[in-house]
Amino acid sequence: MEMNEIEQNDAGAASAEDVDSESSQPRSYRDNHLYSSQHPVRRKAYIFDGDGNYYNQEWSLKEGKGREFCWYHVELPKGKQKLSQLAQYLIDVLCPPLKLQDILSLASNGPFCGHVDGALVFRVNSPGPPSSNFTFRIAARVTEHSVITVSLGRVPRLGFSPANESLLYEIPAVESSDYGGDGVSSKGAMVIREHVLDFLLTMNHSEEADNPVPRSVSNLVVHIIDTHVDHLQDTVTKLEIELDSVEFELDRGGFDSKQQMIDDKKFPKMHLDLQRLLQVIAHSEQVFPRVKEKCSSKDWFTYEDIIALEELIALIRSLKENVRFIANRVSALQAGLDSWQSEQINKKLYYLSFLSIIFLPLSIITGVFGMNVGGVPWTGQDDPELKDGFYNVVVICVMMLLMVLLCFLFPGIYSHIMGWQRTRTLRRCLSINHKSYIRRTGVGGEPIQRKGYTRI
Repeated sequence: MEMNEIEQNDAGAASAEDVDSESSQPRSYRDNHLYSSQHPVRRKAYIFDGDGNYYNQEWSLKEGKGREFCWYHVELPKGKQKLSQLAQYLIDVLCPPLKLQDILSLASNGPFCGHVDGALVFRVNSPGPPSSNFTFRIAARVTEHSVITVSLGRVPRLGFSPANESLLYEIPAVESSDYGGDGVSSKGAMVIREHVLDFLLTMNHSEEADNPVPRSVSNLVVHIIDTHVDHLQDTVTKLEIELDSVEFELDRGGFDSKQQMIDDKKFPKMHLDLQRLLQVIAHSEQVFPRVKEKCSSKDWFTYEDIIALEELIALIRSLKENVRFIANRVSALQAGLDSWQSEQINKKLYYLSFLSIIFLPLSIITGVFGMNVGGVPWTGQDDPELKDGFYNVVVICVMMLLMVLLCFLFPGIYSHIMGWQRTRTLRRCLSINHKSYIRRTGVGGEPIQRKGYTRI
């Protein structure tokens, strides 16, 4: 395969497209996609012969015959589309032969697993915005000779491509200015950009050329669920890498970086993303055990694939615990950042209090000598009729100050009075009980013998 450079327009999804789709898929596979202004969806169609071979075919939604089985996959666009608009895309692509109830079972939000019109349908569709990287939608309609799947955006490693036509089988040269590279490779080699290499390092799996070709519908169902779990694992890995970089920035202790995190609401956004991811994992944990139970009753679903589904369910549960651990790390970092912000506020309040200490005496002096009354000292106001005005104002100020202090001290004084009253009442009760005990037992503690009838 001859390739000189991998181009990328976006650092996230476009990297995946460049690496897995453009570089490793043959021309016949890329022509199988449908992407236009009227139908912004991508679709794939495969037919498997049951002996480990597969072929690309036209979009017909027909079922296989004999040992053959077909797989039709619809890739919905990630954007600002409403749920009804995504359902309209599916209606345009899947109807006919599918009916409206089939489309609704694949396009609706939330978890679901059941039989619809004789076919097994399961979905894990989170209700978040489609443009979010933490909104996952995967749905499947399974029969004995065909599988129809719907996903939101591209799912890595979901499709198939010819072996040895993968990017991972090449000997590349990394284009990086940090090491003095000029971006030119030797003849026969290819050049990959550094951000593409960073993207490959976040993947926990190989790409599509290394997928084992399924020999039965049960193998294909396990493959679909496996790639969904891998996709979740990739997202968790990216979150861990991002969280490690945030911890490194916080350890450096830069004021600007910390303030920027507070302004950007870094940790609240990460909390929201983690909650969306936990919701998807919880839906998967709810749906896939039911898929295993329903598939175990099918005679065409092999026992080995049942065991594989059990392993994937256990992996989802461990992934859930990992996400919870990441959420605890985010909470700890948020608490540390809040503590740092409180310290900064306390420092500013300390400076403000220091300024108040300086200017408060000056304001008192200027306020006193700025009174528009008679009798103010050192002002030459000697009018006998006004000489008591200053002292009257001082008395009023003192009375107001005492009233304010009394209002602040009244709750404490009241609690002390009530406590003293309760203690006095308790002591009186104890004294009365002691005197009653002495009257019943006598001075030496001996019980007094009573004559007459015994009290009942």
